[in-house]
Parts: sequence; C-alpha cells; structure tokens
Amino acid sequence: MKCLISLFPLAICAASAIGAEVTVKNDSLIDNSSAIVEAGFVSGEKGASWLTSPCDGNIVAVQVLWLSASGGTGQTLGGSIEIHRAGTYPTPGALAEQINGPLLTDGVINEYRYLDDNNTVPLIVPVTSNETFVVAYVFDAAPPGSGPSLVVDANGIVAGRNAIYADLGGSFFWLSSETFMVPGDWVIRAVVDCQAGGSSADVAAAISTSPLLYTAGAPISHTITISNAGPNAAPSVVVVDAFPGAYTGVTWSCTASGGATCTSGGSGNISQVVSLPNAAQVTYNVSATVADGTSGILSNSVTAVVNAPTSDPNSANNSATANTAPLADRIFADGFEAPP
Repeated sequence: MKCLISLFPLAICAASAIGAEVTVKNDSLIDNSSAIVEAGFVSGEKGASWLTSPCDGNIVAVQVLWLSASGGTGQTLGGSIEIHRAGTYPTPGALAEQINGPLLTDGVINEYRYLDDNNTVPLIVPVTSNETFVVAYVFDAAPPGSGPSLVVDANGIVAGRNAIYADLGGSFFWLSSETFMVPGDWVIRAVVDCQAGGSSADVAAAISTSPLLYTAGAPISHTITISNAGPNAAPSVVVVDAFPGAYTGVTWSCTASGGATCTSGGSGNISQVVSLPNAAQVTYNVSATVADGTSGILSNSVTAVVNAPTSDPNSANNSATANTAPLADRIFADGFEAPP
C-alpha cells in the first residue's frame, strides 16, 4: 500500500551534524514536501540507497525516514541497517558495518551514530572521494499496510541509485527499485565526516613525447600524468590540454590508479574533471598525426586546476609543456644536408 503524505516540518531524531560533516542523499525531501510510504515489504526484504562520498573521510551516521499514514504510531524496534561497499548495481558489495535493532520513531528522520544501544561504539566506515557505497534497511517483519515503513520522495526516481532486496517465491534477489515501479528515491541517507576543512593537495602535471623529434605527416604521441602528492584528496581537478593546430585525428585514453577517477577516453582537446585521492594519479595516452607541411617547434601544454574545497600549495607544478622540434632540423644541424 502506498500513502502520499504532505510532510510537516521534519526533525532529525539525533545529534545534528557538526564540522565538516556532509549529508549524502538521493532524495529531495524537505519540510512541507510530499512523501510516499512504501509498506509492501515482507520479513528479510531490504530497501537500499546507492550513495557517493563527496570526499575522503568516514561515514559517521546513517539516516532513515520512518513514517506511517498517521505519523503518530510511536516507536518501532527495527531489523537492522547495513552499510555495504559498492558492488555491481543493483547488488551491493561486501558488508562494511551493521547496526542491529535500531529504534525507529514515526514521523522523523532517525539518525544513528553508534552500533550499540549504550552509545559506546561509534559508527566509523572509511570512504574515499567519489566512492560509491550502499545503505540498506532490513525488515525483520512485514510493516502494516499504512506503515510505518520506509519512505520515498514524490518527484521521481534517480535511475541506478535505488534498490530492493526482494523475496520472489522464497528466493531473495537484488533488483532495481524501478523494477517494482517505486516512484521515488528512498529517504535513506548517510553523513560523511569529510575531515577536509582548509585541506591542501599538491597536484602536479607532467608530459612526455614520442618520438622526440617529429616528422610532418607522421604519428606523434604524448603521455600526460596528473598526480596528487597530498597530503589530502583533490576531488575536483580540471585537466585542460588544447592541442596544437598541426595535430590531426587526436584521440586519447585515460587510466586511473590509487582510487582516482577520469573519463576513459575521447577525441580532440582534453577538458575534464578528475578526482585524485592522496597518492593517486591519472595518465592520458594521446595519439595524433602531424599535418603535412608542418614546420617549426610544436608546443603542447597541459594544465591541472585544483578546485574547492581543496587548495594547492604549489601551483608552479600544475602545468607542463612539451616542445617538439622537427626531425628535419636535426638532420640539417648535423651537417648531413642533401647534395645540391
């Protein structure tokens, strides 16, 4: 059964976020917006949000909106809340942490920062910038038809970010929420302590060329490396390379290491945002052909611009340039000119 409810001002039933904490969510729920109670679960089923960390840090809390049609059924001792590493959507990866028996209050966003009832074992799950993780609520009993139960927002669902662990004839399978025509995003959230106020990261650019001297009409290639020497992550780095006009048929590929992310490949100039955790790097392999009739020095520069919230303490190494001379110049400089 689905119940569309216009929400009164929402409260979070726990300590509020502090410092560099960021609430990560898919839903768009705010005070006085509409929500839909999804009460069609049975014991053992789960609703899950696929979330992405905005930084290097720790998951320090999870949040679940628990709601009934009346909004006043009191408290429910729930099943459990799981935090998984990302797998292959819609199936999560390894279980990273679990909160057993959460006490859920109807009509509020319930927040959990501890693994035990005595609030002595804090929830701490390390994550890296742009890492996807999964937060799932597990039912230990079927909710009443009018709730309280899990809730989705009422303005559409984000594809690939919401999942259900469903009982299909006695066997359980992970499926996308869209398969069950769930109309919105689960109000299941996480709080990440970014630990990054005023953080800095020394990002550097380097470039090499092959062959060392070019021949007009022949191939030329570059290897470009954008690296982060830390000490913190740089989650938003803009990489720009506007290739010389004498380059034709430019294509490039990008590989990432150390938890970095980049677009796998493209053609033409490079202009993209990459993410670089501490000690990570991305490497571009560029292929092109030098146009017939080209002469003189070919100059190719790449620049990496570090965006907020991170600053770069050493901007001198953010750009690199490869100057490539024609092979013809080297031949004539060595005195091997063709006879008249």
